[in-house]
Amino acid sequence: MDIKRETFNKSEKLCSTKIISGLFENGNIFHNSLFKVVWGTSPVILPSPAQVTFSVSKRGFRLAVTRNLLKRRMREVYRKNKRFLYDHLLSENIQIVFVIIMKGNTVADFRTIEKSINDVLRKLIMLTGKKEKIC
Repeated sequence: MDIKRETFNKSEKLCSTKIISGLFENGNIFHNSLFKVVWGTSPVILPSPAQVTFSVSKRGFRLAVTRNLLKRRMREVYRKNKRFLYDHLLSENIQIVFVIIMKGNTVADFRTIEKSINDVLRKLIMLTGKKEKIC
């Protein structure tokens, strides 16, 4: 029985300020009901198929406790559901980096965040598949 662990390691976190700033300058953007996603293919070779970072606006959520709660929920949902994205990226031999930014000013429950993150992952799979077929 081949069981893969659902983890979120340091190698999967997007921490490079150069890559993040380059992503905001010339990355692709799409919106969801809860999130804004800025993504692009990786300019360097990564240790994992995708690197991601999560952001919650201080303007929308003044308390750090609330921002941290939302980021924890977003990371947990991504950790549980990233295998479909990873399977697609590995089969297509693509590496991407992306930022998921929370929009709005209401605290969403776990199920709402899960539905929206799953929509984001499906959209990324669709967009990366199109991008590779065009090039």
